[in-house]
Amino acid sequence: MSEVGIASPIVRTSRRDIGFAVGMVAILAILFLPIPAPLVDLGLALSIALSVLILMVTLWIQKPLEFSSFPTVLLIATLLRLALGIATTRLILSDGGDGVHAAGHIISGFAQLVMGGDFVIGIVVFAILITVNFLVITKGATRIAEVGARFTLDAIPGKQMAIDADLNAGLIDDKEAQRRRYELEEESSFFGSMDGASKFVRGEAVASLIIIAVNIFGGILIGVTRHGLALSDAADVFTRLSVGDGLVSQIPALIISLAAGLLVSKGGTRGSAEKAIFGQLGAYPRALYVASGLMLGLALVPGLPLLPFATLGGLMAFVAYKVPLHLARQKAEDAAREAAQQKQDDAETEAKDSVKESLRSAEVEIAVGKQLATVLLRNPAELAHRIGKMRRKFAERYGFVVPDIKVGEALALPSKSYQIRMHGTAVASQEMRIGEMMVVVGDGPGPDVPGDETREPAFGMKALWVSDSYAAEVKREGFTPIDAMSIVLTHLSEAVSNNLSQLLSYKAMRALLDRLDPEYKRLIEDICPAQISHSGLQAVLKLLLAERVSIRNLHLILEAVAEIVPHARRTEHVVEHVRMRMAQQICGDLSEGGVLRVLRLGGKWDLTFHESLKRDAKGEAVEFDIDPRLVEQFGTEASAVIREKMRGSGTFALLTAPDARPYVRMIVERMFPSLPVLSHVEIARGVEVTSLGAIS
Repeated sequence: MSEVGIASPIVRTSRRDIGFAVGMVAILAILFLPIPAPLVDLGLALSIALSVLILMVTLWIQKPLEFSSFPTVLLIATLLRLALGIATTRLILSDGGDGVHAAGHIISGFAQLVMGGDFVIGIVVFAILITVNFLVITKGATRIAEVGARFTLDAIPGKQMAIDADLNAGLIDDKEAQRRRYELEEESSFFGSMDGASKFVRGEAVASLIIIAVNIFGGILIGVTRHGLALSDAADVFTRLSVGDGLVSQIPALIISLAAGLLVSKGGTRGSAEKAIFGQLGAYPRALYVASGLMLGLALVPGLPLLPFATLGGLMAFVAYKVPLHLARQKAEDAAREAAQQKQDDAETEAKDSVKESLRSAEVEIAVGKQLATVLLRNPAELAHRIGKMRRKFAERYGFVVPDIKVGEALALPSKSYQIRMHGTAVASQEMRIGEMMVVVGDGPGPDVPGDETREPAFGMKALWVSDSYAAEVKREGFTPIDAMSIVLTHLSEAVSNNLSQLLSYKAMRALLDRLDPEYKRLIEDICPAQISHSGLQAVLKLLLAERVSIRNLHLILEAVAEIVPHARRTEHVVEHVRMRMAQQICGDLSEGGVLRVLRLGGKWDLTFHESLKRDAKGEAVEFDIDPRLVEQFGTEASAVIREKMRGSGTFALLTAPDARPYVRMIVERMFPSLPVLSHVEIARGVEVTSLGAIS
């Protein structure tokens, strides 16, 4: 049953495509094959019905893009009328001698209805229709479409930049941005197509003139020479047929030209045509009163009819009286609706300010002092854009999305300070200087301008506070002045990096698992909760992130966990096995130019840590027992060597024995939280290793 249900829409679509193709072939066949009069009547009726349908659709659409297929429909309708014109020409010239019904009843009926038995009237009416269509409606619609296409194409870059700005600022999501870009592309294609499609109608008007001339003069010649008609009889019959044919073709052409003009002149107006026109014309009662007075004045002028002008004047006065009442009623309804919405917003605000809401805290928050807020929050769009870029960078690098970062003013803080908070707890803070910029100088000489020494908050490097007025001079000396927003965001980035494990919530982990392929979901079902719980799996990921190991290759992590959990249940042991299996990724992330720089622990400390490990009967390390004095001595020696290497060696890692690695990391991270600590088994095959020395 499901297979039939899936296939049926495809079958219906296929049949519809075939039917459309058959219709196009039928229109082309009319150009070459003789068509009997009854089928010609059916085709002419279809042309009139199609033109009326197009006009009605144009009146009811809300915006031009809802009828984006109009250029294609216009081309098909024009081709149908031209094909029918050729078919009627064939009938008129071949069977015109039989009378006015030779080309079908529709042509003879229109000829009788419009001309009233006098072909001169028909010629005049036809000429007027051609003039109105060709010189007024079609020419104006063509010009509007041409200008609309030009301005639409010129506006594309600006609109595209606006969409990107809204996306980066977080005002819209990716789906909305994609929808707007698609609408922008569709709009440019539509107006470009309309610019060319309007030429079809103008060309058809010229073709109609040529066809009617051929029908009249060729018909008279054939009627006299082939059918033996008198010249006056031939002129009467063939002129009636030709003018009737021209009227039947020009009426739908005029209707479609009107539809094209309405469509392109709609522009940026939203809503159906009657709402847009009457809503705007009737929105000004004074204008209606003035127009009503003019109509009543004309009704009193001697020689002019009283009834039409008086009726229109009274109608306009009535509308002018009713419009303010309707607007007042609508305004009252809008006010009531706004009041209800305001009441709902107040209730939500009150709920947010309630005791229960105060228990909630943002996962990541920047609290800014009052005076600093005037500088930092001066351009909220740029701040939101840069925070969005930071979150995307963390997502690409570490494999999970950092929670939303809240930025707000905190009255309890000093006016020039800010705090970075995680789960409501301050993890970093700094006092800024308003009107000054920071210049990081490191261990070298600073710029030759007045400044006060300080420490860069993110990495603790030596820096200077320099007045904004010296920015150009600082740049000339080769230094880069850093503004307040950059200082705060750099500090925020480093604080987030140091607390990644605290930001991977259980909810975020389940979202990562839900995005996996079905095969890995089955793997999770095999090991969770039989061998490891979901919270245990979260603990593994948190320990990896605590050492800035990316979890972007989550499938590799799950495979490594599935290998080890049958044999080891302690989270620390599972993590060490996972790190060993992810050696290629870890070394690749730490390498620079394909070279991994390492600082070895040294024989003395390798032996010290090895002897401090207490093992069980299986030989696995279960306890770390070291003399506190040795920990202090190791910290002193390691700090001196690491600081020296950090000054000139770029990125490097501390290399230790596998069993001691977690404990070395535990000691080192308090002094150097961003320094990676690797074991010998985590050096991947093929990685070029350069030793920077040893701690001993």
